[in-house]
Amino acid sequence: MTTHMARRGAAAGRRGFTMVEVLVSMVLMAVILPVAMQGISLALHTAAVARQRSLAASLAGTQMADLITDNVWDQPSMQGDFPDEPDYRWTAELTEWSGTTVQQLEVDVVWVSRSRERSVTLETLVYTGSGTGAGTTTSGGGTRGQ
Repeated sequence: MTTHMARRGAAAGRRGFTMVEVLVSMVLMAVILPVAMQGISLALHTAAVARQRSLAASLAGTQMADLITDNVWDQPSMQGDFPDEPDYRWTAELTEWSGTTVQQLEVDVVWVSRSRERSVTLETLVYTGSGTGAGTTTSGGGTRGQ
């Protein structure tokens, strides 16, 4: 019966974890888990900023197309907001480019993210003709953001 109890005692000791194994596992989790959570948080923030920039660029393109299509790109005050996106607002500015028949139209879309103002600017050239004010677009635009 002694050998049977010895065998039973040895088998019982192999079923669970030792205190050292449990402590090592806890220390590893205490080190790895915060780093992993910080990485996930950073990835989520980056994805949100990318989504906001993409939306702002799309809104700027739509607003620029509207200004040019409606032939109101040469007004003295060009600004507003977007009814469907109340957190975003836009301003537009027309500046001289090289020569008198081509001008640069810039549309800025601005929003606030994490208490910081961010913006995307879309630019294109418009043809003003012989100085009459009527024109059409002559090139695609570029974007820049903050």
